[in-house]
Amino acid sequence: MSSADDGRSLGQLVASATAELSGLVHDEIALAKAEIRQDVKRGIVGGGAATAAGVLLLFSLPTLSFAAAYGIHNLGLGLAWSFLIVGGAFIVLALILLLLAMVKFKRIKPPEKSMASAKETAAVLSRAKPHPRPAAVSAKSQAQLGDQAGHKSLEEGSPQGARVR
Repeated sequence: MSSADDGRSLGQLVASATAELSGLVHDEIALAKAEIRQDVKRGIVGGGAATAAGVLLLFSLPTLSFAAAYGIHNLGLGLAWSFLIVGGAFIVLALILLLLAMVKFKRIKPPEKSMASAKETAAVLSRAKPHPRPAAVSAKSQAQLGDQAGHKSLEEGSPQGARVR
């Protein structure tokens, strides 16, 4: 489509394309942030469960130590067995929380939607081609640019900036 078809100038088309590309990049960044935010929440829940499991395990160690000491001392069903039951309950609860933490950690994935969208955008941009120029103008322009480049390289290569022709 040419700029005459919709009444917009080349500058307006470039400005529009730039704005749309900028919007696309901002949208992709927002998508990546949303996916990462969701995974961070999962990680926090899993980390909290693992921390709680660790705390409960630490609480069970003194309890089990007291239970073992009282159990060896009493060798009967008394106070020691109650300490063993409480310590065992802490361990079971810690194992349940640890399993919950492992499930939450396994759900954490890379931001797949953002990566797929970025790859798709890169593929579209790689297929974009510049607008072709008329052959007569480009050949003439290239000849002029070639002459200017030749003079400039000769000027740069000569001592004290003297022109060599």
